[in-house]
Amino acid sequence: MNPVTPLPQPPSREGRVQVLEVLGNAIVGGMESWVLRLVQRLPRERFAFTAICPFESPLTDQLRGAGVEVEIAPMGEDLPWATLQATCALVRERRIELLHAHLPQAHLLAGLAGVLTHTPVLTTIHARQMTTLDLEVHRATRSHVSTVARQSYFHALGLGVEPALLSCEPNGVDTATFRPRERAAGEPLRAALGLAPDVPLIGFVGRLSPEKAPQVFVRAALMLKTQMPEARAVFVGEGPMLADLTDMVERYGLQQHVHFAGVRQDMPALYGELDVLVSCSYTEAMPLVLLEAMACGVPAVATRVGGVPDIVEHGQTGWLAAPDNFDEIGRLCAQLLADASLRRRMGERARERAVQRLDLTPSLARVGALLERLARPQAPQRVGGGTEGRPLGISVGGR
Repeated sequence: MNPVTPLPQPPSREGRVQVLEVLGNAIVGGMESWVLRLVQRLPRERFAFTAICPFESPLTDQLRGAGVEVEIAPMGEDLPWATLQATCALVRERRIELLHAHLPQAHLLAGLAGVLTHTPVLTTIHARQMTTLDLEVHRATRSHVSTVARQSYFHALGLGVEPALLSCEPNGVDTATFRPRERAAGEPLRAALGLAPDVPLIGFVGRLSPEKAPQVFVRAALMLKTQMPEARAVFVGEGPMLADLTDMVERYGLQQHVHFAGVRQDMPALYGELDVLVSCSYTEAMPLVLLEAMACGVPAVATRVGGVPDIVEHGQTGWLAAPDNFDEIGRLCAQLLADASLRRRMGERARERAVQRLDLTPSLARVGALLERLARPQAPQRVGGGTEGRPLGISVGGR
């Protein structure tokens, strides 16, 4: 009988910074991807993570796969007493040193639990602006506020968040995983859509929800059809607007031009199947989708909102358009699709900018340093490995 090979064991929790990640949602989204990337990449010899999520989902499975202990607790608009009680008990039992919240309801739970257990609280604002609830919780509990975009930082500052309790740790992208690749026949996405490698294809990647303005993408595809009938458009993602968008596509007679690919797990390869990425959101902070597409050498047409202008260099790595201006978005997509050399130049410049200024490693180093500083304010600063020991700045893109 062959001996059973023991599974590799994580380091003892003893000595590591004990962080409780409090997530206000557990869908497939930017915030959830950010948290998953954080717990996967920060050194396991320095950090031990526990998570509270509002429900079971593929994300909770992924968190457990990353070695995170996950607890489930509802976080409705009226925060249940049982959830607060369980969170406080968890903080004490696991000897949590820092509560790290994501989304307003999670911030409320973390803020209250932090006050009751005398544990510091950090909230990361993934949106373009702080909500009223975030601001109220911050003022009542003196939680530390971290933003992922420069505009969000200045918005929080303008609302009166104390500078000593505010910092900006911009998003980053894994430029080793997301990288340019040669397109070949039989690519999974194009094969599923019945498209040849040379068919012009623009893509919307993200949740099909109102703030992302997917209906603008459909109208832009309609405008694109009049200028370049051979071009196609694809939605990658799911969300509450799917049925409305499907009806809209049928109403405009775009069934052969606009496709729905659903959620995909092969995103590093999928970006290479797109000629142009379109981001038509009404509001954004520093969207991971744009960072990933740039790292893959894909030019973007994006709306000029939130932190997007800090990512996309207008006329260099892509184009910026006004929100809701589907005519301009369609025209700019047609211009890019018609000029292969322009797409190549913009894609190369996008990749260069991602590698030089938007890489994930320094981004995670800043977050790790912040977690350690807040959890153990009296501990000596760790030297090396990123921005530890230096003041936390708000620079994005090397500015």
